[in-house]
Amino acid sequence: MKILYAIQGTGNGHLSRALDVVPLLQSRVAALGGELDLLVSGPPADLSLPFAVRYRAGGMGFLFGKKGGINFVKTFRQFDAPDFVRDIQHLPVRDYSLVINDFEPVSAWACRFRHQPCVALSHQSAVLHPAAPRPGREDPAGRAVLRHYAPSTAQYGFHFQAYAPGISTPVIRQQVRALTPTDEGHYTVYLPAFDEQTLVSRLRYLSRTVRWEVFSKHSQQPAEYDNVRVWPVGGGDFLHSLASAQGVLCGAGFETPAEALFLGKKLLVVPMRQQYEQQCNAAALAKMGVPVVRGLRDKHLAGVDEWLRTGQPVPVDYPDRTGAVLDQLLSEQLGVMVSG
Repeated sequence: MKILYAIQGTGNGHLSRALDVVPLLQSRVAALGGELDLLVSGPPADLSLPFAVRYRAGGMGFLFGKKGGINFVKTFRQFDAPDFVRDIQHLPVRDYSLVINDFEPVSAWACRFRHQPCVALSHQSAVLHPAAPRPGREDPAGRAVLRHYAPSTAQYGFHFQAYAPGISTPVIRQQVRALTPTDEGHYTVYLPAFDEQTLVSRLRYLSRTVRWEVFSKHSQQPAEYDNVRVWPVGGGDFLHSLASAQGVLCGAGFETPAEALFLGKKLLVVPMRQQYEQQCNAAALAKMGVPVVRGLRDKHLAGVDEWLRTGQPVPVDYPDRTGAVLDQLLSEQLGVMVSG
């Protein structure tokens, strides 16, 4: 028996989740006498996996802009359609008893064209579920992209709350579960769709008494601007800052907001423009009581200031159920009973 686990490499969220999923999946596949292979696609990420990766592909990733959205020009320029088609054609999905997919398009479309099952294990599966929260203003084009980017035949999803059967609470990686939360008074910032200059100018404008620790995808070296310190994105520094923060200001992705909530931090999110998944996440977080601002322009800063003065943590219960989800998936998709 061979199983392929395919991971979207754009950003850090999918790879962060894989840090916990892969060892659990490896132990279960080994108990069945099988082998687990990994595929990662997309532009190079800030986070690397400490596992052997069998296949790497260019995929169809998105590149962050610097003003709060996706840089569509660079995204389309870096997308190599002929390579993408070749990767789909050459990926031997028929060699596998099961393909498990975390929003990864090459394996998904290879399975679709060969009429092979492809099982989604992802946050996006939960976002698309009819029971999941939606923004007040629908985006049919954005929803279509989310639905067809990595098509699947069965879905197991993770979201901020277990809205329906088949949706579980977030995978909180063991690195985060092992942290001891403290409050050293600073605010941790992770807004990858904004550049360093924009973030520094906005945060300094807000207050000179608040200490900001900014982690920027657009920065190569640490820097300090009065009360704003900037670091390149990195695992250890970010986790220390997150654990010791008073609050977290971040995009409306999934992993970072979930980890901030788990650690009991007060949270404010800025959903990325023209990104339907983040709009849905923002709607879900707002229903839970997490404040949302739509950007960092002057008209939005009053909302950030209000959060600094009056914001409170939103309590959550995120038990470690990743192993149980994998057991359910393998049982239902392979007809086997296995536990790590």
